[in-house]
Amino acid sequence: MLNIIRKFCTMKPPTNAALLHDVDIPTKKATFGMGCFWSNDSLFGATPGVVRTRVGYSGGTTKNPHYRSIGDHTEVIELDFDPKTVSYEDLLDMFWANHEYGLTTKLKRQYQSMILYHDEEQREAAESSYKQMQVTCNGQLRTEIAPAGIFYPAEDYHQKYRLQGHKDLCRSIGLDSTKLQTSHLAARLNGYLVGVGGKTQFEKEVAQLGLSEKQAEYVRRELERNEGGGLAC
Repeated sequence: MLNIIRKFCTMKPPTNAALLHDVDIPTKKATFGMGCFWSNDSLFGATPGVVRTRVGYSGGTTKNPHYRSIGDHTEVIELDFDPKTVSYEDLLDMFWANHEYGLTTKLKRQYQSMILYHDEEQREAAESSYKQMQVTCNGQLRTEIAPAGIFYPAEDYHQKYRLQGHKDLCRSIGLDSTKLQTSHLAARLNGYLVGVGGKTQFEKEVAQLGLSEKQAEYVRRELERNEGGGLAC
């Protein structure tokens, strides 16, 4: 894993200036704990309206947590999303439907089901959806709702974990340590490569992503191979 990080640090800038790493539009944040954060990173990364994703630790009081010692924090995903394209309620629907370990299972705090809200509007939406899900789950729901606090980004090797498994593609798009958390393109590819989003959606936006035909064809093959396979850490 450390070798992957070292390679990122020595990568040369991409020759293709059209690669869509940066999207400069107004966004809002959303933060969810849904079990292991690798799958969530792929799930939301390929969701229309989600601009950037990053995984990390939040919801607790321990200072400077890291993967081997996260204290009382939870693995979470933090999203920057365009509310004109995807609503917070839409993201909540995805949250409830895609937990790694289920909604009623008793788990250690690292994998706690959690909604960390960033404003009063999000709090109201989260609590409203919680009440509905509590009925569906016969009162056994274990989700925690709390105000968003400090978000501690996870180590580089956790960011865009599925994408990092395609080393040649990462080099060809100039992916480095910073872009792991900020790149729109990286978020998209992290989902498409494991079959999230689907071929139709990919074909609609592949031109604006700025990929070369060779890069696009590689992603297309992986997407077709993995589509429908589900997500698991």
